[in-house]
Amino acid sequence: MVAFSENNNVIGTYVPEIYVATPDNKIKVATVLDISKKIETNQKKGPGNIDESRSIADSIESVETTDSMDKYNVNANAKNKRERWFHTTLQVSVPFFIAGMGTIGAGLVLGIIEEYEVFMNIRALYVLVPALLGLKGNLDMCLASRLSTQANLGNMNHRREVFKMVLGNISIVQVQAIVAACVVSLYAVAMSAILSEHIVFKSAILVITCSILTATSTCFVLDFVLIAVIFCTHKIKMNPDNLATPLAASIGDVVSLSILSICATSLYVILDTYTWVFYIIIASYLFILLPMWIIIVLKNKYTKSVLKNGWIPVLSALFISGLGGLVLDNAVGTYEGYSIFQPVINGVGGNLVSVQASRISTMLHQSSLPGILPPHTKLWVAPWSALFKGVISAKTARILIAMAVPGQLMFLFIADAIYNGGVSTVTPLFAVTYLIVCLLQVMILLYTAHLLIHKMWKMKIDPDNSAIPYLTALGDLFGSTLLLMAFVFLTSIGQEYQPIK
Repeated sequence: MVAFSENNNVIGTYVPEIYVATPDNKIKVATVLDISKKIETNQKKGPGNIDESRSIADSIESVETTDSMDKYNVNANAKNKRERWFHTTLQVSVPFFIAGMGTIGAGLVLGIIEEYEVFMNIRALYVLVPALLGLKGNLDMCLASRLSTQANLGNMNHRREVFKMVLGNISIVQVQAIVAACVVSLYAVAMSAILSEHIVFKSAILVITCSILTATSTCFVLDFVLIAVIFCTHKIKMNPDNLATPLAASIGDVVSLSILSICATSLYVILDTYTWVFYIIIASYLFILLPMWIIIVLKNKYTKSVLKNGWIPVLSALFISGLGGLVLDNAVGTYEGYSIFQPVINGVGGNLVSVQASRISTMLHQSSLPGILPPHTKLWVAPWSALFKGVISAKTARILIAMAVPGQLMFLFIADAIYNGGVSTVTPLFAVTYLIVCLLQVMILLYTAHLLIHKMWKMKIDPDNSAIPYLTALGDLFGSTLLLMAFVFLTSIGQEYQPIK
């Protein structure tokens, strides 16, 4: 810093210590000594160089972090290295296979409800399914990622703060669920109307009501499950990123589809006679519950910023998932068995990429400041470096890709056997084709996760709130499209999937 006299003469200099608010509160931003040397040179030149001296002093803001930041990076790297590959594999595999069974259940439920009268008569529900499942997954995974990061940063050791985090996160999820459910239902109705060239007002009201009820009730119940998982894993010194996020990715799919089918079937019966019930439900959510949740969020320091900045990723992801819904709507009536495997490939892909996204986000939070990439990673890398060997996150990517092979094959044969009453109808060619598209989807998602999260961090955007919605939505779109391409290819060579009727 430069000290000036009343006559604007330079009378002395000193080098202050500047501190940045970070988790350890001791990261110094260095003010290099050669700045002092330049100022001393200007002192010798006299008071005529006051502006130059001031500009040199102002340049302190642009000096890069040094010793303390390096020490912080080393500590973060050491923590990452201490987590052995078999520990990561074990921690990820348990929720991965549990969630995988959930995706199988979702596929079986979807295969059953496609024969329900309400789904056959209101095609907008098919467009709604992937977007609604994606919405539920996005909101729950963002909650899991936010709380996992807080746990890894050591901010969940005081009960009062934990209560504030939990209340704020549940409230923001409910706000996003209500608003996004309305948006995605209107999108589903609009897309269905464009394809069928007509729209029925009562059907649109039913779709909106079912969407709101399904999204809010599923998120509310599953959020408590996720919070319990994160809190317990933190207490027993396990990494919540490895457990909570994959559970959030898929465990609620079967619950969401079940609630959607129950709501749609029940409300469809009274659609023509008690239409006023639909208006009361929608009005209660929009004019009573929504304002209540918003007030709670605005008073919570942990989620107040999410209310202002967390909408673009969620709403953008809804439209991307909606494109996957159009693919599902066109494929269901054409390719038998497609509805069974579509939730499986989408759920597993979203499951795996959510783990990687949460871990990369936590690594960046632990080792750097927003806008600054740590020295042990970089944005632009080749796919080989991001997926197999190169950057620090490649180790986890290798594990996730390796887990996808036995996992997808196991889920494929289990779903097929359950759907066909214990008899397997999967041919070797179908299994190989299915595995290829699954691996292609996972590798595209993992590489996209590396680029997207690092870019967001460089732009000072918190990836905990923004990355996962885009990634899971892309997973739904890529998974649905690649699976459809697999069915088209197999049908063209006479090897289509043929379940027992």
